[in-house]
Amino acid sequence: MNFALSSSLLVACVFAVALAASAQTASGPTTVRATFTCDAGKTVAAVFTNGAPGRVALVLSDGRKLTLPQALSGSGARYANADDSFVFWNKGPTAFIDERGTPTYSGCTTPR
Repeated sequence: MNFALSSSLLVACVFAVALAASAQTASGPTTVRATFTCDAGKTVAAVFTNGAPGRVALVLSDGRKLTLPQALSGSGARYANADDSFVFWNKGPTAFIDERGTPTYSGCTTPR
């Protein structure tokens, strides 16, 4: 292989790696903010981070702050702690929270 061809291949490889890195940065995680108004005057402020892994940061009207990883779901988006004792479900403009199998924030909606 001659020097000119080797240099051209090296430049092409460096360009390809730089292009891939910039594409990865451009399509990195995105965040979406939503505030849900729930039954009994409760609220949930949520910041969804889409990426690998997905997660949601929650601020509940009772003052608690939690960050949960995305979990398996058949429909909608489900976020849960390791033992599933706290689960936040979201589908479209609706959401609810179950704690130890009991709904604690229900009827939650956010404007579209």
